[in-house]
Amino acid sequence: QVQLAESGGGLVQAGGSLRLSCAASGRTFSSYAMGWFRQAPGTGRQFVAAVSASGLSTNYVNSVKGRFTISRDNAKNTVDLRMNGLKPEDTAKYYCAPTRWATMTPLFDSWGQGTQVTVSS
Repeated sequence: QVQLAESGGGLVQAGGSLRLSCAASGRTFSSYAMGWFRQAPGTGRQFVAAVSASGLSTNYVNSVKGRFTISRDNAKNTVDLRMNGLKPEDTAKYYCAPTRWATMTPLFDSWGQGTQVTVSS
């Protein structure tokens, strides 16, 4: 499995931007599709975006399409999520994880500490 460490969250006003980063350890990183998931208080963890193992394909939940961009660098074992046009409803703790491409669900039940994103109106 891979070990994951998310960073880049913070407090931003509506309409602002943030760039989240996920650093992964482990030699198998490049063999996994990777995704970002988020969890707001009182809700379950929700799929946000995913990038294929090669980096050539991406997928997004409808609510972030056109605002968020996911990318990866297999040489550096990192996955980024660039978030523009942030809305208060994007407020959540964000996590990265190896992802099952067919279902856009986490491959393992193992998570990093996450990074908090708070968007004020």
